[in-house]
Amino acid sequence: MIPADVLARFEETTGFMPTEEGEALHAVARGARAGTWLEIGTYCGKSTVLLADAARQVGARLVTVDHHHGSEENQPGWEWHDESLVDADSGRLDTLPHFRRVLDENADVLSAIVADTRLVATWWTTPLELLFLDGNHTEETAQQDYTQFARHLVPEGLLLVHDVFPDPADGGQAPWNVVRRAVAEGFEQIAVHGSLRVLRRS
Repeated sequence: MIPADVLARFEETTGFMPTEEGEALHAVARGARAGTWLEIGTYCGKSTVLLADAARQVGARLVTVDHHHGSEENQPGWEWHDESLVDADSGRLDTLPHFRRVLDENADVLSAIVADTRLVATWWTTPLELLFLDGNHTEETAQQDYTQFARHLVPEGLLLVHDVFPDPADGGQAPWNVVRRAVAEGFEQIAVHGSLRVLRRS
């Protein structure tokens, strides 16, 4: 069960994860081993709230990576653009100030990297027990994030992919293609919770 205060913070944090999928994310993460967990795609920290609480419960450490200027679908003129997240001075979407509270409240288990994943991938070497892919959903970036970070998952490590829609009518195909590739490369799919897929490295 998600503690009531954690669930309340999750529900009030700006983001796109449905509560049912958030509950599944939390439950899966609580079953992961201690060590380093990595979240790709922070936005305002909605899913980060749940991962941080689960990390605290099992003794893990969570790192979340995002440049905080939003993906393509968050930009002006796109369906998921939120004008309230635009910085008045720069005119750019900026989710970092909205994430600050989540970071401060979970500073005992959470570290944040504010950078493009392509840059982080050039120096990341830490083995991972859990990898949550929920970043940019263009085909190029989604595949790149999988390529660069899934290789750091240890045997039996968990790969979680969000916004997976096999039917193109339901959403973009990049996360689905990542899941198909992961299975073809030896990952075992062990659970499906809405658009959240859970896989284990063999």
